[in-house]
Amino acid sequence: MRNQLSQRDDFYPQIVKLVIPIIIQNLLSAAVNSADVIMLNFVGQSSISAVSLAANYSNVLFMVYYGLGTGATLLCAQYYGKGDYKAIQIIEGIALRFSMIISVLVALVAFTMPQMMMKLFTNDPKLLAIGSSYIRIMGITYICWGMTEVYLAVLRSIGRVTTSMAMNMLAFGLNILLNATFIFGLFGAPKLGATGVAIATALSRMIELIACFIVSAFSKNVRLDLRCMFTKNKLLFSDFVRLSLPALGNDISWSIGFSMYSVILGHLGTDAVAANSLVVVVRNIGSVFCFGIASAGGILLGNVMGQGDLERSRRYASKTLKLTVIAGFLGGLIVLAITPFVMRFASLTPTAMHYLKYMLLINSYYIMGSAVNTTLIAGVFRAGGDTKFGLICDTIDMWVYAVPLGFFAAFVLKLPVMWVYFLLCTDEFVKWPWVIKRYLSGKWAKNITRENIFENK
Repeated sequence: MRNQLSQRDDFYPQIVKLVIPIIIQNLLSAAVNSADVIMLNFVGQSSISAVSLAANYSNVLFMVYYGLGTGATLLCAQYYGKGDYKAIQIIEGIALRFSMIISVLVALVAFTMPQMMMKLFTNDPKLLAIGSSYIRIMGITYICWGMTEVYLAVLRSIGRVTTSMAMNMLAFGLNILLNATFIFGLFGAPKLGATGVAIATALSRMIELIACFIVSAFSKNVRLDLRCMFTKNKLLFSDFVRLSLPALGNDISWSIGFSMYSVILGHLGTDAVAANSLVVVVRNIGSVFCFGIASAGGILLGNVMGQGDLERSRRYASKTLKLTVIAGFLGGLIVLAITPFVMRFASLTPTAMHYLKYMLLINSYYIMGSAVNTTLIAGVFRAGGDTKFGLICDTIDMWVYAVPLGFFAAFVLKLPVMWVYFLLCTDEFVKWPWVIKRYLSGKWAKNITRENIFENK
């Protein structure tokens, strides 16, 4: 059975069909993060700073789920191109197995040692108290999130991006409504501040998971069936470990390294943390088109390579990269356009406002570096199973260059905050020569599907 994708070189209609729902999802996600920060802005700078620091664990876990999801996607997209739904279901089960083990372990630590988790980022007693309360409740979120992210990633890999978008719209919409309810005490609810943000997130993720099970019950091909976690297939498990776990390791290494930026800024003062929390929101808004194109391009390339058409996959990769460069330029303009509004409405100290202004300017060009690397490493290369390069490249960039440079600049040279931030934001551009060289080599274009995979389970 062949995939529904046309054999004609109709890249742009196909990419548009995939990218629009993904961009909407990214916009909704950015909108929810914006809503959190805007609402907490009325509670106080301490709440913004504490939640921003505590959310680093969510950011790392998101990258874990993203790594598992894209790892499953690179296999599922190619088997979808081949028309093998049974293999897709088994791959989903393998990814869920890893996801649930990680989620449960992190949730247990969040339930039992939230203050120890916060102490990694700050020693401020007020921030420790607010952040610990937030993390303990977020433990529930981690378990639900681990299941939904893998399932929705698999749905995207088989072209069901609209269904995935609808699930995220439900979660994001509920999150905003419940955030307002528990932060401001609407509808008779108590005013819970930062704790209310955690409760809102947990409730919305629980409802999203329930909705996924309901959608799954009516699905003909791929379902969210926890029993598939126990289905064994040696060949697919071997492929998942060989191809997908390097992608997971890549994302974990990068996300923990990126969280070290918050550790550095957290020890430079609450003003730097508060400014950076707003900058992250604006940067996410400016990046939605870039990352949407990267995700959609990866899915489309995987489908094509699964059909065995490697030459067409190279043409599609070139067009994906060109679209990303355009989107990166537009993303920078979006950051510049939003900056005056952020500066007008932010309620921070004068020092934090000074940091905020220049951090936003730096991010107006930083988006381009991030967009190109994400499209190539997490989109194009992973579509062909080329995951080890990204793991090596990002690990060296983060742990040999960026993180040591940041600590040296901040605590040995004791440079001003903005110089430290500027040096940290050179990380993406340092990778460009090696990433672009790998892309031009064409070594990433491979058909990674197998024949007769069910003969030896």
